Amino acid sequence: MLALLAAGTAVALTGCATAEGEAVNAGSGGDIPAPPATRALLPPPPGGPKSIIGPGTIAALPGQGTSMALTVDDGASPEVVGAYVQWAKDTGARFTFFVTGYYESWTIHRDALRPLVDSGQIQLGNHTWNHAALTKIGASGVADQLGRTKDFLRNNFGVDGTPFYRPPFGYHNATVDKVAADLGYTVPAMWYGSLSDSGLITEEYLIECARKYFAAQSIIIGHANFPPVTHCYGRLVDIIKERNLSMVTLNDVLQVQA
Repeated sequence: MLALLAAGTAVALTGCATAEGEAVNAGSGGDIPAPPATRALLPPPPGGPKSIIGPGTIAALPGQGTSMALTVDDGASPEVVGAYVQWAKDTGARFTFFVTGYYESWTIHRDALRPLVDSGQIQLGNHTWNHAALTKIGASGVADQLGRTKDFLRNNFGVDGTPFYRPPFGYHNATVDKVAADLGYTVPAMWYGSLSDSGLITEEYLIECARKYFAAQSIIIGHANFPPVTHCYGRLVDIIKERNLSMVTLNDVLQVQA
């Protein structure tokens, strides 16, 4: 676990770097049908008591088990957000979306997302309003970035994402964390491994990243920005099933105490 956490800290510094490539194809925002290979149901989250954690940064899931939390950031592409929603419906996959409230994807897909949020299959966390680097904008700027998305989540989905937030680019410090905690976001959620798809990459490289990082008790970061991931769901499901992993939201397995 110490090695997992150490690796997570290192990856956190680079996992959100923007790759050069084509602009996001926003399109019409309709759901992309999941390929037939993704139709097989994934196992449900494991039962048993949740791990109790206190405030502070996490980069992996504590304890022993077979859980994996695939967390999905941003939401620049309505098609990709819609495809993730369809993947969840088709397979029972569970995700924690870290929402950048500025992107219209979240309102376009609000009606499709809301039942999944209500059931707990999809969890929403705070990824700021427009992906600002929080260490560079001062305390009032941090409060505005997190507060706007907190209000957006509550107004549109009936939740506010507390206590989990993900600082863009992984940038946070004591000042940022204090402002976030004052808003109820006491747990900065970092990650162990990345699909490296904040920018445009090939499907083959995305699968290579998944094979490298999908592991028990890991927190993985992906992004709802570019189309390649929507062509990979079948292969991602295969990796998850081959490794006997259970997809979970952070709320499925963690209980945060003050």
